[in-house]
Amino acid sequence: MKLTSSQRVNRTARSSSNSSSCLAPSQPARQRCVATPAAAKEVTLLDYGAGNVRSVRNAIKKLGYTIKDVSKPSDITAADKLIFPGVGAFGQAMDVLQQRNYVKPLVDYIQSGKPFFGICLGLQLLFEGSTESGGREGLGLIPGQVSQFDTSRGLPVPHIGWNTLEQLRASDLLAAAAPSDRVYFVHSYRAMPQEANADWVLSTTNYGEDFVSAVSKGAAMATQFHPEKSGALGLAILRGFLEPDSAEARAAAAAANARQLAGLACPDGPERGLAKRVIACLDVRSNDSGDLVVTKGDQYDVREKEG
Repeated sequence: MKLTSSQRVNRTARSSSNSSSCLAPSQPARQRCVATPAAAKEVTLLDYGAGNVRSVRNAIKKLGYTIKDVSKPSDITAADKLIFPGVGAFGQAMDVLQQRNYVKPLVDYIQSGKPFFGICLGLQLLFEGSTESGGREGLGLIPGQVSQFDTSRGLPVPHIGWNTLEQLRASDLLAAAAPSDRVYFVHSYRAMPQEANADWVLSTTNYGEDFVSAVSKGAAMATQFHPEKSGALGLAILRGFLEPDSAEARAAAAAANARQLAGLACPDGPERGLAKRVIACLDVRSNDSGDLVVTKGDQYDVREKEG
């Protein structure tokens, strides 16, 4: 059938209208364009199975990142950001790294300049070795040996609790921490600052002596303390590693500067050192009737009061 001129124009108009998928129609209708979701932020986690790292996982997820676990050496090589939350004994950790052929990929990764963050034992393993486990070699990236705290100083070991950081230079990692801020430590062994590792040492902490509490060189960073157990400040420190240029990181740094200025305005300056702790202990004692009573803290008076 031969179409007239006007029929051809109308059919072309209807065809053009039906083929448009992203242009808004003349009448209100459901949007037909589908947005492509942004790529998820991912962190590679080197969990070698020596302890519970659930707190680390929760902190990473809290900051909006997904986690890819290392299951083979190539996972370390392929990582964009690598977190190594070491726990347990130095020798045991090195045994696992060697058995799984992780040592060379891990050293190569850190030396390549890609972002690395070690926690607790994850810091100690970066050093040349440790006296723990009868004396073992480490990854050899930082000069110096890790050794136990000097018990002759009269302080209990392990060092457990909330302590301050003496920052030796500015950094993105610790930008959110003011001099009076405290982070959580639990460890019996420590590395000591010395001239040979001065280019690595980012902060020290005092527990009878000054020990290395954070290191940083290039994109490689590590802390002796546990940021994942250090509350809001710990999350801000993790963010300083993951996304130092974010608005949240800049806001945390500004807040730290304000706290520092407030501390300097105090007559004695900001308070430093290990926080004093009051520990509520449970005990079982007998009252006058011979009944066993659970007491807490300083509640040692279990005598029944006369009414």
